[in-house]
Amino acid sequence: MAMGTRKIGPAVAAGCTMVVKPAGLTPLSMLALAAILEEAGLPPGVLNVITTSSSSRTMESLYSDPRLRKLSFTGSTEVGRSLMSRAADRVLRVSMELGGNAPFVVFADADLDAAVDGAVIAKMRNVGEACTAANRFHVERSVAGEFASRLAERLGSMKVGRGTDPGVEVGPLVDDATRRKVTELVDDAASGGARVLVGGNAPSGPGHFYEPTVLTDVPAGARMLREEIFGPVAPVVTFETEAEALRAANDTEFGLVAYVYTGDVGRAVRVAERLETGMVGLNRGMISNPAAPFGGVKQSGLGREGGREGIEEYLSVKYVALPGVS
Repeated sequence: MAMGTRKIGPAVAAGCTMVVKPAGLTPLSMLALAAILEEAGLPPGVLNVITTSSSSRTMESLYSDPRLRKLSFTGSTEVGRSLMSRAADRVLRVSMELGGNAPFVVFADADLDAAVDGAVIAKMRNVGEACTAANRFHVERSVAGEFASRLAERLGSMKVGRGTDPGVEVGPLVDDATRRKVTELVDDAASGGARVLVGGNAPSGPGHFYEPTVLTDVPAGARMLREEIFGPVAPVVTFETEAEALRAANDTEFGLVAYVYTGDVGRAVRVAERLETGMVGLNRGMISNPAAPFGGVKQSGLGREGGREGIEEYLSVKYVALPGVS
């Protein structure tokens, strides 16, 4: 729903009509949003929702329509690159909200209780299936053991099951392919020497479930430190100095969001400025806010959604020169 409102809201405010193709795995929520907007009085034809089992065929028809002026996409970096290449043929304006590999940095001077609370929020939102989910936890060595132990205790106590069952906090992943990838990433790290503190298994039985997992001693070459996990898995790695923490946090092609926990205001400013991300959560585990510009740098995308900047993606600047006016 958020993906739709971030695009539809500013487009309507700017006076644009649009075609929305929802993700193939979640079409019903977008259809529900369209029905709500229709009930609220949005004129027919302003918002057009097309569901399809073949994104490529549908997009080809849209690309060939001369009325198309802009393309906005939320999804993987791989698909985003392909769409940008295709959009270049028409010189379309593009907005891309792509993949992430969010670092969660904890310094020794941080409030550890708050850091663990924030880590649970940043990691487990939507079972880790969020572009803003914390992907790797960089913790100063002197507090890394305690942080990992507390995080494992919190995640290990979360009940896994169907959302209709009482007390459930962790539901299934979206499909089997996602669960297989999560399993592969954990197995890869464990085979390289990582230690599983809690979880690390896909429960038997129906449903695409995976246990909340915390790993320590994760080797530098582990895939989960480079790839977006998109599941309830938290790898913890250590650092000694602020400079080392920054190098590790920025050592990725992605740059959507980073989280930083510290009690030193000066360090907070320095680190936030030097992190190569479009957004920073400082001593908080959730950054999404419709009043703020949402988006990343590097391979995480182009443009911003939300805030004052969001509507600019749907506007063009026009300069009119008049006689006698300079």
